[in-house]
Amino acid sequence: MKDMHLAELNVGRLLAPTDDPRVAEFMANLDRVNGLGKRMPGFVWMMEGSGEPGTGNTETAIGGDPQYVSNLTVWESVETLETFVWGTIHKQFYERRAEWFEVLGKMHFVMWWVPKGHQPTLDEALARLDHLRAHGDSDHAFGWAYLAEAKMHQSHGCRQTKLA
Repeated sequence: MKDMHLAELNVGRLLAPTDDPRVAEFMANLDRVNGLGKRMPGFVWMMEGSGEPGTGNTETAIGGDPQYVSNLTVWESVETLETFVWGTIHKQFYERRAEWFEVLGKMHFVMWWVPKGHQPTLDEALARLDHLRAHGDSDHAFGWAYLAEAKMHQSHGCRQTKLA
């Protein structure tokens, strides 16, 4: 989309507080992975925390729960976001997410188009996620499968799990 950029929100609940040894490896690599993202071709913007080293945006607790954290970014295109997610070291951390995050049992990732120059708020992003959960993929809020140009998710994306 010529005059639009792609926003994405990914939320998760850490298995333990951010200073707990169980999530130490994840926390220790936040600056590295976020720094890589910010240097990627096609990166536009990232919601930042305090800037305190090793915290990423983990201080922005969702619903008052300090273990419920988010990542909100804007990219020039689907392809540039896909390259970062599945074509860099980010993929290694994504594949290990079960070591640090609870399985939420509901959609935790959403994308939507924003006008160039727009920096979405966390409240705006959470509303998009709620819309996706309630209505499924639409032009208003969507996942990878909704985007014809998204290819890498087919071999690297989240797997559906059967609940016992």
